Amino acid sequence: MCVPYGVNGLADCVVVRCAMSSGMRQKAAAAMRPGPSEVGFKNMRFLITDRPTDATVPAFLEEFKKRNVKDVVRVCEATYQKDVLEKEGIKVWDWQFDDGSPPPARVVDEWFQLLRTRFKEDPDCCIAVHCVAGLGRAPVLVALALIELGMTYEDAVELIRQKRRGAINAKQLSYLEKYRPKSRLRLRNGHRQCTLQ
Repeated sequence: MCVPYGVNGLADCVVVRCAMSSGMRQKAAAAMRPGPSEVGFKNMRFLITDRPTDATVPAFLEEFKKRNVKDVVRVCEATYQKDVLEKEGIKVWDWQFDDGSPPPARVVDEWFQLLRTRFKEDPDCCIAVHCVAGLGRAPVLVALALIELGMTYEDAVELIRQKRRGAINAKQLSYLEKYRPKSRLRLRNGHRQCTLQ
């Protein structure tokens, strides 16, 4: 139900406050989130999503199967049972870190270890990564991979934002600007193989 809240001084403009239940606000916010977004560069493909719930895992599972997802990286609190995905051969990694923040060094190290291992074993796979809305923590990890693969941070952020408008906040952007690649994902002879270092 919407009720008039005030007039801003112009005769034809009225500011309206909508009284919604928290459940209605959550549903409205979820409806505005972008769907799963695939980002690929060189030999790697990533799927950035918002967080599944126990109720939505079946739909996510179908999407994961279509895109050959072998791993799901969960960087927010758990909102679903991971055994449903793991029964289907999809490994779920729990690397939670604070919302709105850049990832800690431990998460970055584990992320690159996963990428080196998984894309060497299965070059045609896709790795899914999600946070709450798929706009902060998950895109930052993908941006780090793109930077390690040779993109500038600006190009990495632009590519991700083309797929997920509003992704990556100012604090995370500053982190990416300062990040320097360390040759963690170099390719060997242009083939779909990662060089382990």
